[in-house]
Amino acid sequence: MTTQPDHGGQDLIPRPERTPEAIRTALARVAPHRLGDMERHKEQALATAIQDGKIGHLQAWLTHWHAQVEIERRPDLSARHHAALASVHGTTGKDDPAFRHGMIELAAVEDEAVRAVS
Repeated sequence: MTTQPDHGGQDLIPRPERTPEAIRTALARVAPHRLGDMERHKEQALATAIQDGKIGHLQAWLTHWHAQVEIERRPDLSARHHAALASVHGTTGKDDPAFRHGMIELAAVEDEAVRAVS
């Protein structure tokens, strides 16, 4: 696992290496309730990769979950993520400006996490 934070904050755990087992182990530490989602997503990505004959589905799965761990392990990203989710879920619908703002913030958090792990 790498230990160099790139955001100046106190991380809950070091950033894991980019391997399925390291990411799964890290997720088990920071968000164990999401392990089932990770496994279901992996099976879906594997089936699609076999069907299409393209490894890109597995690479996308790994990047997605590496980014999810990045969000959960960093208090700054985690707080932004949870606030954006609360904003989205607390709105009256897609026409609500708070919904759009929350979705923009969710995308920004995801983008920052992907850039951090890429």
